[in-house]
Amino acid sequence: MRFRHPDGSTVHLAYCTNVHAAEDLDGVTDQLREYAEPVRRRLHRDRLGIGLWLARGAVRTLTADPAAVRALRGELDRRGLEVVTLNGFPYQGFGDEQVKYRVYSPDWTEPERLEHTTDLARLLTSLLPDDVTEGSVSTLPLAWRTGFTPQRRRTALAALGTLAGRLDALEEMTGRSIRIGLEPEPGCTVETTADALEVLTGADAPPAHRIGVCVDTCHLAAQFEEPEAAVGALEAAGISVVKSQLSAALHLEHPGADGALSALAEFDEPRFLHQTRAVAAQGVLSTDDLGEALEAGVLPAAAPWRAHFHVPLHAPPAPPLTSTLGVLRAALTRLVGGPSPLTRHLEVETYTWQALPHALRPRTRSQLADGIAAELDVAREMLTDLGLKELP
Repeated sequence: MRFRHPDGSTVHLAYCTNVHAAEDLDGVTDQLREYAEPVRRRLHRDRLGIGLWLARGAVRTLTADPAAVRALRGELDRRGLEVVTLNGFPYQGFGDEQVKYRVYSPDWTEPERLEHTTDLARLLTSLLPDDVTEGSVSTLPLAWRTGFTPQRRRTALAALGTLAGRLDALEEMTGRSIRIGLEPEPGCTVETTADALEVLTGADAPPAHRIGVCVDTCHLAAQFEEPEAAVGALEAAGISVVKSQLSAALHLEHPGADGALSALAEFDEPRFLHQTRAVAAQGVLSTDDLGEALEAGVLPAAAPWRAHFHVPLHAPPAPPLTSTLGVLRAALTRLVGGPSPLTRHLEVETYTWQALPHALRPRTRSQLADGIAAELDVAREMLTDLGLKELP
């Protein structure tokens, strides 16, 4: 979906396909037919943006066969779909029964991450619509924090520098510019915008015209960051917001209330990490997963909690839980509500549909398509409320 900003530029809105488990190219093609096109039809649009997630196996197939790339581009065109951004964070196995810490491997200290992201950028130049010359790829924020030594940091930043050089060469060859956004995430070595600023403005920082930030509004909220201050700091430092993922976290205002933790425990599931935070007088307190936070005394019961669990935008949980949709709205206002947009690539990313409590999960393909369309409707309304005009 495309929107015209009051300054005349185009802002793209997509939904991220990492909600669908597809490890090979056939699976990717199937999800375009079974989900993406039906979502487009539900929204009554001639064109729908998707933030494509390509697992390593699918990427290998595409990079080895130019005809397969042309076929995928043809499939997108036939189904009224377009791609301006890729989700390069998960490498593979994102639909497995247990993902947890494995989503952070390989990290930016390992050559596989550099090669994978390079391949994604090359593919994106072939998938961009004919009238679009700029694409984006989101990626993990260097690494999970455990064991991240100064030497590993130097290795990771050197890899990003190498990538930037490759992207410069790619633009010279294709005329298309691809930028990479580090996506701050709770528990990673870069978990806040302040961490991103420190990494991207230091003496060993990668080139700023290629490497910026992907602002995930669930992650922002989970860390209790204020959108105005966080985005303002990035802008003041000249760090580009390459893309933003529109998502909402779980919020529990009164963990000590009767039944509150029982309600939160319904979201404790085995597939994904749900890093949980509490804000207290001494700062933000943390656990790596929701199950740890539910153990008595680990986090203060008198302080609000937030969990890294992407909640459907249109369907906040029942009380006493809420979602952080207000943080998303405030971030979006700061990102695209000003005289000119700070980013032009927006991606609804709720990958946790099948990790929701059983009563809240979609039971059919049709129900999932309904939910994705409803989320995009919420995002569309937020954008038009900010003065953007939806384009055909």
